[in-house]
Amino acid sequence: MSQDGDGVDLNKSLGYLLKEASSALRAAMEEVLRPLGMSVTHYSCLELLAQRPGLSNSELARGAFVTRQSMNVLLQTLEREGHVTRPAEAPVGKALPTRLTPRGRRRLEKATIAVRSVEVRMLAGLTETEQSGAFQILRSMIHSLRDGNDGA
Repeated sequence: MSQDGDGVDLNKSLGYLLKEASSALRAAMEEVLRPLGMSVTHYSCLELLAQRPGLSNSELARGAFVTRQSMNVLLQTLEREGHVTRPAEAPVGKALPTRLTPRGRRRLEKATIAVRSVEVRMLAGLTETEQSGAFQILRSMIHSLRDGNDGA
């Protein structure tokens, strides 16, 4: 970008490259999920519920990186389509625990195959050692940022 030090060289900005990679990954995932009638958020919600049944709307929203309102709209649609179930009343407090139905599991299985194909494509240029290193490095970055570690 700027040669006089006033700006960030985007080719050397790790944050920018991570955002660009994230954007490219999301676009590729949307492309393979669209024919299945799903979005990345839709897929993320089903995947979260498969791994952690009974999550609340708020927990699902945090896990899928969307607002509670957006997740609530999605959950209403998924419930109407028979992919998830939620109790009419909260068993404890206000949270309605959500669970996948067998139909939702079948839908998730198809989507997982599509998403996995994108991940395989993304990692195709890396050796197993490089892939392992990439996972380790990304986990370390996330950990450092979430823990407020300033590198000191």
